[in-house]
Amino acid sequence: MNGRQLGLAFAALLVVWGGMHWWRHDRPVHDAPGVLAPDPPEQVDLDTPAQLTRDDLTLTTRAHFELTARVLSREDYRFDAGASLAPTDLALGWGRMSDSAVLQRIRITQGSRFYYWHVDDFPIPRREIERSSANMHIIPANAGVRGMLSRVRAGEVVHIEGFLVDARRPDGWQWHTSLTRDDTGNGACELVYVESLVIDR
Repeated sequence: MNGRQLGLAFAALLVVWGGMHWWRHDRPVHDAPGVLAPDPPEQVDLDTPAQLTRDDLTLTTRAHFELTARVLSREDYRFDAGASLAPTDLALGWGRMSDSAVLQRIRITQGSRFYYWHVDDFPIPRREIERSSANMHIIPANAGVRGMLSRVRAGEVVHIEGFLVDARRPDGWQWHTSLTRDDTGNGACELVYVESLVIDR
């Protein structure tokens, strides 16, 4: 096989890989109008945090956390400082942020561990968008959760149970979770240690 043939074979492989990635992760699920996940997350703050270890990381539990939400977007990370801990971010919505009639008027993207939205005109109030959606850094607690996480795609409704945690390494690196749905911007994302993840639909 000469260089040109090798290059063509490599290009074909990239196209196939890209198509598979799109089919597994980016291909959206389209639902009829209607709220799919009506309730906000349930959170119980912990008076006595526990500590978990993951390789060289220490995780400190801050709250028990449970929610059913629509996946607005997902983004996988492989090379940043948190990738080995939380390989995937899910942008999640509940209440009217799980309604296709609302979401078709909102452009949603993710990148650099943030979730972004843009509207030409507001289908619901700005504050409702901010309080009914969030970007969550997902830490799979085990291989089963990791496998289920690999199947999640935009438009699906997922049920997640676990803990909000802070993470730190001995070298001083730290990653803190948000403990409220009222914040925005830097530090507003939840760092979720997920013990159970179910794709509802």
